[in-house]
Amino acid sequence: MPTPDQETLQWLREFEAACRGRDFEAGRRMFANDAVAFGTWAMAVHGLDNIVREQWRNVWPRIRNFTIDAKPVVRADGETAWIAAGWSSEATGPDGKPFKRPGRATFILARREGRWVCVHSHVSLQPTQSETAHGKPGAA
Repeated sequence: MPTPDQETLQWLREFEAACRGRDFEAGRRMFANDAVAFGTWAMAVHGLDNIVREQWRNVWPRIRNFTIDAKPVVRADGETAWIAAGWSSEATGPDGKPFKRPGRATFILARREGRWVCVHSHVSLQPTQSETAHGKPGAA
């Protein structure tokens, strides 16, 4: 019988496959209806229908090769679990050239009706130390 940590890791691999395969229905089965998500496209989204419409349907069709890092941090305790992981994908830029999209994600899972479902996700692109994102030093 798998441990809760192993079950949580299995959840993550199934979500990776859903995203990679653009399988929205599989992804829906893995999230709670009352989930809240922060994403790379949508700022903050409440409710599964909104997550699918405002985040997933705007991102999944645009990306390729979504891959979760080989060694995510996974912890489960009782009816709650969390996952922190890096990820990568590829997309095509406005110039038609492919580019890498590295990022990080956190998932909070709850055991409901005997199965793990995501109640909160936070998926973001890697932070940057560029002046474009943070401004010039001493310019405040």
